[in-house]
Amino acid sequence: MTEHAELLQEVRDCRRCEAELPMGPRPVIQHHPEARILIVGQAPGRRVHESGKPFDDPSGVRLRQWMNISAEQFYDPKQLAILPMGFCYPGTGASGDLPPRKECLPWREPLMAMLPNIKLTILLGQYAQRYHFPDHKGSLTDLVKQADVNSDLMIPLPHPSPRNNRWLKQQPWFEKDFIPLFQQRLSKITP
Repeated sequence: MTEHAELLQEVRDCRRCEAELPMGPRPVIQHHPEARILIVGQAPGRRVHESGKPFDDPSGVRLRQWMNISAEQFYDPKQLAILPMGFCYPGTGASGDLPPRKECLPWREPLMAMLPNIKLTILLGQYAQRYHFPDHKGSLTDLVKQADVNSDLMIPLPHPSPRNNRWLKQQPWFEKDFIPLFQQRLSKITP
């Protein structure tokens, strides 16, 4: 077994926070050393936990539309890695899913080190953005507006969840101006 396969098996066998997970552990990631795009999200939702397939929900439909790629391209681990901040469904709180579990953090750096071909990292939502932009003190809107979609190696996006419909309605520039540039950038990376 290769070092990569061993690490993935360790992640998939993880039971560190089993007692705290309402539906038990089921790490959901997509990872291959050849991947050129990395998506960093929050944590799998209930539907994704049940299917075991990342972004197998309305958020995934919207994300693939924003990216202008097919489901076949999206689920090809040699093209696209998906490494959320938390690998298992954390449960639901008063205003949506609970934050990602911190027990997953030790896996991040070893898994990211095994992605040498990443040309673009897409950061979805506040947990991914706080981790990758720890010094940013402004809002999500500010962070997205500051992004240079043509050259930055990390692009922050709002989470594609239907819960963000209000934000999208209040920020028409995002889908009108930002997304077409984002799609152009992706078209240079994806086959």
